[in-house]
Amino acid sequence: MSSADTLAAAEPPAVATTGVRPARPGATRRLLGSEIGMVFRRRRNQVLLAVLAAAPALIGVAVKVSPPSSGADGPPFLNQISGNGLFLVFTALTVTVPVLIPLLIGVVAGDSIAGEAGTGTLRYLLTLPVTRARLLVAKAVGTLVFLAVTVIVVAVVGLIAGAGFFGLHPPTLLSGDTISLGAGLVRMLEVVGYVILTLTGYVVIGLFISTLTEVPIAAMAATVGVAIVANVLDQVPQLGSLRDGLFVHHWMAFADIMRGFVDWGQLGSYLWLQLAYVALFGAAAWARFRTADITS
Repeated sequence: MSSADTLAAAEPPAVATTGVRPARPGATRRLLGSEIGMVFRRRRNQVLLAVLAAAPALIGVAVKVSPPSSGADGPPFLNQISGNGLFLVFTALTVTVPVLIPLLIGVVAGDSIAGEAGTGTLRYLLTLPVTRARLLVAKAVGTLVFLAVTVIVVAVVGLIAGAGFFGLHPPTLLSGDTISLGAGLVRMLEVVGYVILTLTGYVVIGLFISTLTEVPIAAMAATVGVAIVANVLDQVPQLGSLRDGLFVHHWMAFADIMRGFVDWGQLGSYLWLQLAYVALFGAAAWARFRTADITS
């Protein structure tokens, strides 16, 4: 069921017969609930979440079967997993943040507007008492909630698998300091929060791309492609300080939270960059969507 179907069921007959658009209490709440529910009811999104959830579990199994030797190649935190299952969370995020999570977000964000347009429900939805601004915000919120759930799923599965395979112990930070298990879990929550916030710019870029076309596959591919190209550019040292302005450049900076002293001012500046992307592409999405002709 689309957002249009859900909202139409709640509208009084007077809307269809008189064309009047009465303001109804709780309309925004129902729209947000409908959008979030639709995102998580889609079988495609459920399958993608299941695949993502398998990643930390598979990493845990691989390390349990074949523990890495000291100094072996691999993602950060991999060598610490066998001694402390808490590090499975950080390793799983290190593996999934550059590719898997952006893939999922690209699919959902790219489909947000273009998917409704492609199936013909967007035009009908806009005949209901829903302004384009509220609809765009609802699409953004639905995708942001999905983003938060993807990151939390990786962390929760990683924590459960790590505890089951290796146990949870007071972690030794990258700086060499050992903190209590409780403090380590707090650091994990801070990492999860940072990862969610640092991906918000990418979500809004995908929302903007979704307003440019009525072909959802094209919007999904373009959104994922933008992340791939940005990651490639981020690996080119000749670009110098220009890389600091890429929305992907600071995605992996959550490793700094696993040091004795956390420079929250520096991490905060990375999040301000994401806010700039949110403002820029959010405004661009609104400028495009408020004047776009919905032809299907």
